[in-house]
Amino acid sequence: MSQLPVLPAFPVSRMRRLRRTPALRRLAGEVSVRPSDLILPMFVAEGISEPRPITSMPGVVQHSLDSLAKAGIEAVQAGVGGLMLFGVPSGKDATGSGADDPNGILNVGLARLKFELGDATVLMADLCLDEFTEHGHCGVLAADGSVDNDATLQRYASMALAQAEAGADLLGTSGMMDGQVGVVRRALDNVHRSEVGVLAYAPKYASAFYGPFREAVDSSLVGDRLTYQQDPARGVAEALAEVALDVSEGADVVMVKPAMPYLDVLSAVAATSPVPVAAYQVSGEYAMIEAAAERGWIDRDRAIGETLLSIRRAGASMILTYWAVEAAISLR
Repeated sequence: MSQLPVLPAFPVSRMRRLRRTPALRRLAGEVSVRPSDLILPMFVAEGISEPRPITSMPGVVQHSLDSLAKAGIEAVQAGVGGLMLFGVPSGKDATGSGADDPNGILNVGLARLKFELGDATVLMADLCLDEFTEHGHCGVLAADGSVDNDATLQRYASMALAQAEAGADLLGTSGMMDGQVGVVRRALDNVHRSEVGVLAYAPKYASAFYGPFREAVDSSLVGDRLTYQQDPARGVAEALAEVALDVSEGADVVMVKPAMPYLDVLSAVAATSPVPVAAYQVSGEYAMIEAAAERGWIDRDRAIGETLLSIRRAGASMILTYWAVEAAISLR
């Protein structure tokens, strides 16, 4: 009688067999990132003729109008799905008057990108006052120094009309004012601009990871935004309530910001949202990977890919990332 073969003490598992070669891993992979899933945040600054480097975000710049157009075209050619534009004005005031000025830098930048790109990309605009106010808050201040929610909503409605006129396809309501989505939606509908959508920042947390962004937009903020952005110590239930409210007011897309520190929130939002869900890989996430990679502490390319996969795995259908063009090229 022949003896049965002796089996290894630890046979290779089915799961490990599917990891054996790059081809098997590609075949069995469940999560992927496509170039069209990526959105490139961009900064356009008033009064400059050449791109201005942002020291805390290596490789990212404040654009001139000409370099903005060139970079936008390159991003679309790389396959990036959208562009999110932030304006950096040369002057600021208490009400952020440059935000809805047709000749203000953000609206001029939007118009330039629309002229160059037409409908070849999804053009998005940051709808917030913080870049334009001398105090750096996302709204108009009351006499006691607090943010006046209702006065701010009036400014947001005016901004929405200016950005729609400049060519934006989606307006990013990032100020975290109560009722902002509804006010913007009504303002657009009242002038027969119902084709323009709303990308609601819901939820957006009062995070330490926004630090480099403040340099990117020359922020004037002294203090914090803890009274109107969400508290990181709050649970998922509040985030879901914010999302539900924004969807009920007419949001076409909702976004979780930041991404990596809030993957649990992102997962919960993606599991319940009736509209597409975006996530913003913010400036601090970008800067810490670039800094660690520069010191040789991590593999930069692998870290970028892994973080994007983690955001997709948590449920985001689109990702705002400063690596959008580089990642899109590597994914083609």
